[in-house]
Amino acid sequence: MDQGRLHLYWGEGKGKTTAATGLALRALGSGLRVTVVQFLKDGTSGELEPLRTLGAAIYAAMECPKFVFQMSETEKEQTRMQQTALLRQALCKPCDLMILDEACAAYQLGMVDRDLLKQVVLRRPAGCEAVLTGREPAPWMVQAADYITEMRCCRHPYETGLAARKGIEY
Repeated sequence: MDQGRLHLYWGEGKGKTTAATGLALRALGSGLRVTVVQFLKDGTSGELEPLRTLGAAIYAAMECPKFVFQMSETEKEQTRMQQTALLRQALCKPCDLMILDEACAAYQLGMVDRDLLKQVVLRRPAGCEAVLTGREPAPWMVQAADYITEMRCCRHPYETGLAARKGIEY
């Protein structure tokens, strides 16, 4: 496999994680080794178990399942340490595709060691494809990306007060 590329799925619209996990399915179906790190999520989203069953290495579990703006400073520091530990664990297992789900938010909000995340993305091994997802990518992410897809919301049931549905929105 040649030098891996960097994919960036970002924006306010639905589908960033779905696009990333779709790529994971394609990679797994082609015999590639896949690692998924989910930042700022509790590890219960519906796509994780099937990916695990197909052989992907999954690193996800937020001990303080709150939005960052709801956290105390102590909770933020604990979350930062825990999210950084997830990333470090993921680095111990070689892979051909590394998905860093919600990396944009984790980086922008300081909920992961920023230097480590940047190093992981920019200095990944030859042949390792990487995917970053999130709403607001850092400028270096945009500059480094080979593929950039912006998800833009044109209409969403949330706007009419409908709740998220298991298996569809999460």
